[in-house]
Amino acid sequence: MIRISTIFIAICMVLLAASLGLILYSVAGLSGMESAIVALTALTFLILYNAVSMRLRDRTDVGGQIADLSRGTADLARQVAEFGRRLAAVEGRVASANSAGADRIQAVLGEINELGVLVKQLAVSVANHDDMLASGTVAAAPAPAGRPIHEPEKDPQLPAKDTRIAAAPITVMPAAANEPAPSRSHEQILAAVKSAVEENRIDIFLQPMVTLPQRKVRFYEAVTRLRDDKDQLLAADDFIGIAEAAGLIGRIDHMVMLKCVQVLRRLMVRNKDVGIFCNVAAATLGNPTTFAQCLDFLEANRALAPAFVLEFKQATFRNLGPAEAEHLAALAQRGYRFSIDHVTDLRIEPRELADRGIRFIKVPAALLLAQRQTSGSDIDPSDLSDLLGRFGIDLIAERIEGERAVVDLLDYDVRFGQGFLFAPPRPLRPEGASATGGTAPNKAQETNGSGKTASLEGPAIDPPRATGNAALARRAVGPG
Repeated sequence: MIRISTIFIAICMVLLAASLGLILYSVAGLSGMESAIVALTALTFLILYNAVSMRLRDRTDVGGQIADLSRGTADLARQVAEFGRRLAAVEGRVASANSAGADRIQAVLGEINELGVLVKQLAVSVANHDDMLASGTVAAAPAPAGRPIHEPEKDPQLPAKDTRIAAAPITVMPAAANEPAPSRSHEQILAAVKSAVEENRIDIFLQPMVTLPQRKVRFYEAVTRLRDDKDQLLAADDFIGIAEAAGLIGRIDHMVMLKCVQVLRRLMVRNKDVGIFCNVAAATLGNPTTFAQCLDFLEANRALAPAFVLEFKQATFRNLGPAEAEHLAALAQRGYRFSIDHVTDLRIEPRELADRGIRFIKVPAALLLAQRQTSGSDIDPSDLSDLLGRFGIDLIAERIEGERAVVDLLDYDVRFGQGFLFAPPRPLRPEGASATGGTAPNKAQETNGSGKTASLEGPAIDPPRATGNAALARRAVGPG
């Protein structure tokens, strides 16, 4: 539709051209034909000028509109991106909230199941005591051979996943299966150590580390024992100093690492969440030749690094030299984690330890609970677990021997415990031997304390079991 302004401009141009023709005809004396030609020429120029000016003005307007459209498109794209980011953040929060809620529900269900097991065990124990008192027989029956002391009776109605201890394919003999060797002279111990190293008479004892308060086995510590030619045992405290002085500790540590890796592989067949602690001497860490052999072995088995924890004494970390620090860094680069034991004080720098790869610290329960022993420390024992947790270090209370200590340690928020209360170090049963000393690897019969016959099902190897749940059960059901 033609705009009014366009019609007005056209009329004006016609009037201007006609006026120019009349002026030329009347004033300049040109003829009518010449005046008409000049008027048409002027009209033509006016039309061309108007067309060109309108085209330029339209181009400018179109350019502005295109620029505005581009800016609008860019703003729209930014808004869409912002909405997408907000939507992703909302979805992430919703997913994390759902996951956290599911984890909390599973944890609560697990705790309820554990409390149910404890209540059942407590009820069975009370019923047994009542029966014994009613019959007038208070003397307890001796524990059967091959069965861990104070092992709670399994409820056949419970599924396998609700048992107290996570299944793991290692069987251990009772703690009394081998008695320690009598006291010997320095020369006798040195000769026994050399003979044991040459003939590979190095045994691995396993002691479980349990979660608190659930008392589920989460790790095992490998305790080294040597056997002499008469199969008498030498404890680590008896031979380590002599072996270090004789330069044999490196070979012992290398053989122990080999056995620990074999044990860990057998453990992980049934339980992927289990781990093992292997002690390493300071002399092994500082000896380039011995450490190179150990490093090559650990490099070949680095797939087990998340479950294989190397343990050093607190004094070893406090006296690290350049070579030891370099060797420690090489192990950390390969994914291995470290633990500190033989802690004598709580002067601990968590950040420095975390930077060196420390993920566990074992502190004696007496050191945590006895305020007179920790009065000079920089960290209050009740805050130690929380402080270490900020740097990814777990606190393990070791040498726990009484239920009262467990109750007090729970107030300190200690997550892991180790000690004779749960299970002593016990030797591995040779693969292929049954629980009763026979040849059947998967099934044996034993008699429990109440006179009932229980069936032991499982592979050739079985873990030591944590015991001592009475105090926790009393806390679960309340006083009285």
